[in-house]
Amino acid sequence: MPVTVRERSNPTPLSCRYLATFCLVVVLLGRLGWSQEASEDPHIAANEQLNVHWLYGAYVPKEAPLIPLTARYRKKLFLRQTLTTPGIYVKSGFLALMDQARGTPYEWGGGAEGYGRRLTSNYARSAIQNVFSTVGNAALHYEPRYDRCRCIGFGRRTKHALVRNFMTYDETERELHPQFALYSAALGAGMVSSVWKPQAKLWSEGYSGVLTQATFGMLSNWLGEFAPEIRRKLNHQKL
Repeated sequence: MPVTVRERSNPTPLSCRYLATFCLVVVLLGRLGWSQEASEDPHIAANEQLNVHWLYGAYVPKEAPLIPLTARYRKKLFLRQTLTTPGIYVKSGFLALMDQARGTPYEWGGGAEGYGRRLTSNYARSAIQNVFSTVGNAALHYEPRYDRCRCIGFGRRTKHALVRNFMTYDETERELHPQFALYSAALGAGMVSSVWKPQAKLWSEGYSGVLTQATFGMLSNWLGEFAPEIRRKLNHQKL
């Protein structure tokens, strides 16, 4: 008798699978990098060192000193980047719109339901990437924030913004190193996100995560570098 192969059902809701994967990553990796608790520096001002803008992410103003983050402030920065500031939601919504326009994954369909799935998927991937990068940067004692250039000139500042997407400081805040943690996190989060997609493409999703980080990272650094000038220009036009 011919055997009929039925399509495997998926009784677990997508959102539950995202949440379970994210929680598993947090539980397994959360203690690894954050267990290195350092003594608190009373000279660190949270309002200067833990800025997270909704458009261009974590940054240190030009007039503020670049001080290495303690483990406690790394936790606070992670929570701001992942939960309490709107940047991750804006980015997830924009990427979901792009996926919706391309119709990927095709199996998720269109309309509000399809967009909701894509939005949740992109947020989960970004949140997992934040976990990986936070743990990796803490373990390597690398700087997770963008520091505005102490230089002058459009070209020099643009070069600084683009280079800092691929290089970061160690705990000396002077020596630059490749962004191992950031791009490993982008690769790993992309690969993890293939778990809940209809057609798991492990390396393809990882490559997509790296490409997204490179593109959005350079753009956000550039915007973060010239944000004061852009803001003044817009305010002048309003006046």
